[in-house]
Amino acid sequence: MAANGSSQTHARRSAPLSWRVRTALLILVAVAVVTVFVTNSLLTARFTETTKNRAELRLALYSGNIISEVRRNAIVPQLLARDPALLGALNSADYSQSSQRLISYVDEIGAASLMLLDRDGRTVAATDRNRLGEAHRSMPYFVDAVRSNATVFTVIEREAGGFRFTYSRRMESQGSTVGVIVVEVDLAKFERAWAGISGAVLITDSAGTIILATEPRWRGLTPEAALERQSPATAIERAIQATADWTAQSADAYLRGEAMMRIDGRIPFRGWTLTTFTTYASVRERVNAVLALEIMFFAILAALAFYALSRRTALRMALFQRESAELRALNARLQREISERERVQKNLAVAEQSLAQSSKLAALGEMSAAVSHELNQPLAAMKTYLAGARLLLRRNRPDEAMTAFHRIDDLIGRMGAITQQLKSYARKGQQVFSPVDMAEALASALSMMEPQLKSRRVKIARILPDEPVRVMGDRMRIEQVLVNLLRNALDATKSVDDPQVEIILAAGETATLSVRDNGHGIADLESLFEPFYTTKQAGDGVGLGLAISSGIVNDLGGRLMARNGEQGGAVFEMQLPILMDSNETEPTRAAE
Repeated sequence: MAANGSSQTHARRSAPLSWRVRTALLILVAVAVVTVFVTNSLLTARFTETTKNRAELRLALYSGNIISEVRRNAIVPQLLARDPALLGALNSADYSQSSQRLISYVDEIGAASLMLLDRDGRTVAATDRNRLGEAHRSMPYFVDAVRSNATVFTVIEREAGGFRFTYSRRMESQGSTVGVIVVEVDLAKFERAWAGISGAVLITDSAGTIILATEPRWRGLTPEAALERQSPATAIERAIQATADWTAQSADAYLRGEAMMRIDGRIPFRGWTLTTFTTYASVRERVNAVLALEIMFFAILAALAFYALSRRTALRMALFQRESAELRALNARLQREISERERVQKNLAVAEQSLAQSSKLAALGEMSAAVSHELNQPLAAMKTYLAGARLLLRRNRPDEAMTAFHRIDDLIGRMGAITQQLKSYARKGQQVFSPVDMAEALASALSMMEPQLKSRRVKIARILPDEPVRVMGDRMRIEQVLVNLLRNALDATKSVDDPQVEIILAAGETATLSVRDNGHGIADLESLFEPFYTTKQAGDGVGLGLAISSGIVNDLGGRLMARNGEQGGAVFEMQLPILMDSNETEPTRAAE
C-alpha cells in the first residue's frame, strides 16, 4: 500500500511537470520563429540599402574614370594636328622618323595607339608598325575627320569582337587637307579592371548597344537580350532557387545563377549609360550571421532549460556529475593541447619568416641566372658578327660590314626586349597581344640561331603549311621559346654523327609547332621543366631555358610538352590557341 501511494504521488508530480515542459518548449519555439522573421526582414532591408549606396558610389567612380579618360584623349588629336614634324612629313612624303615620333608620344599620352594617315587614307606612320600601309579611306574616322573641322569621335565594332574607340582630326597645311591623325582610346583597360568584382558592369551607347562589359558575350547586344533570364531546367534547381531567394528582395537580374541588384547611371558623354550589377550575397551573409547568433542564443536557452529540469531528478544528477567529471578531464586535455598549439604556432611564425627570406633570395638568384642565360645567345651572336665585320673591313668591303653592324644593333634591341620579358616572367603581368604569324616567328628564330647553325653541320628540315598559321600572342616571347627549343635540339645532337633537327608547323584546333632531334632523348621527363634542372656540363647552361619557355607558353594560353621519339631523340611540342581562318590548309614539306 505504501509503495502504491508513493507511485501515485510520483505520477501526480510528473504529470504537471511534463505539461509545463511542453508548453515552455512551444513558447520558446514561437518566440524564436517570430524573432528570426522580424530580424531577417529589418536587417535585409537595412543591409540592402547599404549595399545599394555602395553600388551607387562605385557607379559614380566608374563613370568619372570613363569621362576622365575620354576627355584626356579628346585634346590629343588637336595638338598632334599642329605638330610641325608630322605636317612636314606629310608635305614631303618622308615618314622615316614619323613612327618613332608617334611612339615617343604614346607613353606620355596613355592612348592605345596612334596612326598618321595621308590624304588618301593610307597609314604612313603608326605606333604599331604592323599597321603601316593599311588603307582606311572608307573608315568612318577618316571620312568624318576629312569632312569636319573639329575632332571626331568614332566607335567601330571589331571583327574579332569588342569595339574600338578613336578620336581623329584632319591635318591642314596652307589651307588644304594633307592627312588625318587618329588616336585610339584604351577603354578596354576598364573592363580588365572591373573583371575582379563579384558583380558585373556594362556600358551602352545612345542606341542601347552594349559597347563595354565585364561579360565578353554581352558586347554588341542590348541589355534586354544580354540579361534574358533562363528558368531552371529541373524541379530540383527551381526548389534550390526558391530556397535561396526566400528572404531577399525581388532581384533585378540573375547572373551566373545569382540574384543581382541593377543600378543605371548616365555618363555625360554622347548619351552613354553605365549599369552595374551587385550581388545580394554580401547582404545574405551579413543577415545570416546575425540570424545564426540569434538561433544560437535560443538554442542555449533551451539547453539551459533542459539542464535546470534535469537537476530535479536523482538520476539526472548522477549523470550530470559523471559528465561533469568527464568534461573537466576533457577541458584539462584541451588546455594542454591549446598550450602545445600556441607553442607550435610561435615556432611556425619563426619558420615562415625564415622561409619568406629564403624565397626572396631564391627569386633574386633565379632572376640573375635567367638574365645570364637569356643574354648568352645574343652576346655569342654579336661576337660572331663583330669578328665577321672586322674581317670585311680589312678586305675593304664596308657595305657587307655595315650589314653585320645592323645585325648587331638588332641583337642589342633584342637583348633589351629579353630583359623586359624576364621581368614579366618574374611578375606575370598582363600584356596586350597581337596576331603573330608562326612561320615568320620561326624564320626570325632561325635567323637568330644563324651563327650556331653555320658553325655546326646540322641538317635542318622544315614542314610548313601552305597558308599562314596565326596565333594571338607576343611575337618576341614566341621567338624566345623557339630559340630555346632550337638551342636545346642543337645541344642534344652534339655527340651524334649525323645530327638532324626537324621542325613541323601544323594548324588544327591549335597551332602546333614540333621540334624533333635525333639525339639521345630525355632521361627524366618529370623534372624537365623545373627551374635549374639541366643535363648539360657545368658552364654550358643553368637549366632555366625550358622553365622560362614553359611559363611563356602558359601565359599565352597554350602548353609546352616533351616526349621521347619512337625512333630515338627528343620531341618538344608547343601548342597555342589558333586564330581561325576561313580555309584549312594541308602541310607541305620544305627541306634545307
